[in-house]
Amino acid sequence: MGQPLNIAVIGAGYWGPNLARNLSASPLWNLVAICDLDTERATALSAKVGHPAVVPDVTELLEEHALDAVAIATPARTHSAIAMAALMAGKHVLVEKPLADRGTAGQEMVDTAHDRGLVLMADHTYCYTPAVMKMRQLIADGDLGEILYIDSVRINLGLIQPDVDVFWDLAPHDLSILDFILPEGLSPLTVTAQSADPLGAGKACVGYLSLPLPGGGLAHIHVNWLSPTKIRRMVVGGSKRTLVWDDLNPQQRLSIYDRGVDLQAQELTNEDSAHRRNASISYRLGDTWSPALDEFEPLGAMVKQFHSSISQGLASPTDGRAAMRVLSVLEATSRSLAKGGRRARVQGEALRLEVAK
Repeated sequence: MGQPLNIAVIGAGYWGPNLARNLSASPLWNLVAICDLDTERATALSAKVGHPAVVPDVTELLEEHALDAVAIATPARTHSAIAMAALMAGKHVLVEKPLADRGTAGQEMVDTAHDRGLVLMADHTYCYTPAVMKMRQLIADGDLGEILYIDSVRINLGLIQPDVDVFWDLAPHDLSILDFILPEGLSPLTVTAQSADPLGAGKACVGYLSLPLPGGGLAHIHVNWLSPTKIRRMVVGGSKRTLVWDDLNPQQRLSIYDRGVDLQAQELTNEDSAHRRNASISYRLGDTWSPALDEFEPLGAMVKQFHSSISQGLASPTDGRAAMRVLSVLEATSRSLAKGGRRARVQGEALRLEVAK
């Protein structure tokens, strides 16, 4: 299993307690400290996870505590500065999504980690869930065939974030899942985004994002802070079968449908093209089943992967390059919105790098 490594959690707000709980419970990690400007909040969290030290300042944390790594769970606008300070101090870094609030900052983090031989990993937690790992396996094994379309819905009556719009808040989950389950990773050349701000909040509260898939397919993501009902569902349509993932249905998270449309390639003449075209379409109505899923704590699997990447040099599917692919699409989404919903090109060197699988 490897020797335990020393780690600190930076940020004791919404997500930090989840990281602290899993790190303190893992035999692979020694949770040394909780760092937060709000020392009262950090002290309350420390009492729940074995009483690690409480530190109010990142500089003090890095200078006075023997650490191998840090886990950052702070607002996106602070990720880059904190991560760069840790990397420059020789620490491995785990960062909550998104990697940074802009691509140049994220790329600097990736380059610095690479140059210093350090692990930079994103906390794309959904990639470590049993359902998403099974989805990846089914697609890799060819059970779905060629991917024709992906439709993802992530909506709820959510908190309007002060520093990001609904795309930057919710879409990183769906984009990281696409990067994880698709054999080619997340590699669109362009994206198209539309949004609405019916509350006058000054940012997108409802959004629709479309991006092309290899082979002519299409992925569509709907994110929404204003829905009175919570939906977490993804449909992956293949040439052989279609998969439906309902994250809010614990009894049947994954369903496989052996149903679809088959097109028979035929040589058509002008005289009977319409008739022959209709005749070439057939509908397949087969069985539906739900594959068995392993049961484990996704965050537990994620912190184990972080340790393996450090101690054994094992590539992580949610490393800094994967996080940059997600960040590059988010930036292109913002450019599309600024252009009134017109197509925007995805930029970034990270998209041209080999996908770590």
